[in-house]
Amino acid sequence: MTLRFGLLGAGRIGKVHAKAISASAGAQLVAVADAMAPAAKAISDQYGCEIRSIDAILAATDIDAVVICTPTDTHADLIEAFAKAGKAIFCEKPIDLSLDRVKACLQVVRDTKAVLMVGFNRRFDPHFVAVKAEITKGTLGEVEMVTITSRDPGAPPLDYIARSGGIFRDMTIHDFDMARFLLGEEVTEVSAMAAVLVDPAIGTAGDSDSVQVMLKTATGKMCLISNSRRATYGYDQRIEVHGSLGAATAENQRPFMIEVASAAGYTRPPLHDFFMTRYTEAYAAEIASFIAAAAGKGAASPSGEDGLSALALAEAALKSVAEGRTVKVSEVL
Repeated sequence: MTLRFGLLGAGRIGKVHAKAISASAGAQLVAVADAMAPAAKAISDQYGCEIRSIDAILAATDIDAVVICTPTDTHADLIEAFAKAGKAIFCEKPIDLSLDRVKACLQVVRDTKAVLMVGFNRRFDPHFVAVKAEITKGTLGEVEMVTITSRDPGAPPLDYIARSGGIFRDMTIHDFDMARFLLGEEVTEVSAMAAVLVDPAIGTAGDSDSVQVMLKTATGKMCLISNSRRATYGYDQRIEVHGSLGAATAENQRPFMIEVASAAGYTRPPLHDFFMTRYTEAYAAEIASFIAAAAGKGAASPSGEDGLSALALAEAALKSVAEGRTVKVSEVL
């Protein structure tokens, strides 16, 4: 069976998913929709798909599934519409910036028995998957501490910052999901600090660009997350899991994993410049997992509930910064 896709949104992440769909066995990109005609045409020309409106994709009988890459404030409405239309749904994070709106949306998903998967691609990165496998095998013993470093090479445009929902909901939310994935327990307490160290204009827009977050579970397991909107040396993505029997680390990746030695010293190639190349394998594996879920071969994961849990941690972090204290997740859910 070939899963026939409609792509909603032809921006940066839409291009990533178009590539992943087109390269996947058992998938066909049938149509793309975007308010910006040149963006839709670029994908149509590259992959040979049609340009249609979202309403046309919603009503189409030749489309089985959609990938939602539109602005965040449209996600929940689109999920509900396509769930009622009986199509499988892959949606980029977050489902919405409001926990209550996400809860209402997920109720529609449950009522319609729709397949919904949320785009936390880092769960599919082969290096992070390998660390998770060591946890599952028991190599590390009981997980005690997780450290996640995630720093972008540069801040996004200010107009994006203004509508992003802020660094915790936009950037750290990936790390909140990864923390839950690696800790193996739900986080119960969040302590966060935030500052504007990269660009004063980001602070003027009401956001932060540098944050540190400490998460804690009911049994005392902890995770430290370090985020920055600036890393002059490239896209910085690292994790470490420390357990009672040992530790596992996933280091930064480079386009070429080589080291050159000369009289001047040892050198290595620079890091990947951003997520589009760093997580190529993860995006492909993510779409493959969604295709399997849409075919009934296992549950869609990360699920809508995973999206809700990650957003709750973002809300707790925001509250922690605003009030200068540790916040229990139960306070925001």
